[in-house]
Amino acid sequence: MAARRQYEELARQLSAIGAVKRGLGRVLPHECPAGSAAVLTLLDRHGEMRMSRLAELLAIDMSVTSRHVAHVAERGWIDRSPDPADKRSRILRLTPAGRDMLAELSERYMNALVHYLADWSDDEVDQLNTLLGRLRTSFGDCRPVPAAAPPIPPAPPPSPLVEQTTRTPV
Repeated sequence: MAARRQYEELARQLSAIGAVKRGLGRVLPHECPAGSAAVLTLLDRHGEMRMSRLAELLAIDMSVTSRHVAHVAERGWIDRSPDPADKRSRILRLTPAGRDMLAELSERYMNALVHYLADWSDDEVDQLNTLLGRLRTSFGDCRPVPAAAPPIPPAPPPSPLVEQTTRTPV
């Protein structure tokens, strides 16, 4: 097992990944912010699904998911059709325009990585891919697991009757 100082450094490095994500976010087209890109990516990866499943995969609240879905639907990147199993629900699926946007996003991301990692060797990029994949596997899908209810402590033994008063003692 690694030493504590190694885990501390890893925690610092992972915290700094936010800067990398922001840098990659700057290459996104104005009309497709990160939340929209995430919706398109998940629909591409997992196929059609209900909004509740999408919210679960995004690990965000349904109201936020709904805003992201509305944004991509207004641009014609996804289709929302009634769920045959439950007419109150909608099934979300990518449209050809959504697939085109994903292709553009992929190209922009790849070009940004080529630019920022131009001085990395092929082996270094392979090592990073391998280690990041392993890290992600170690964390699983990162969805919160409901905590078990804490045990209820036993009731305290009855105390002798004490007269309750609101008077201030002398």
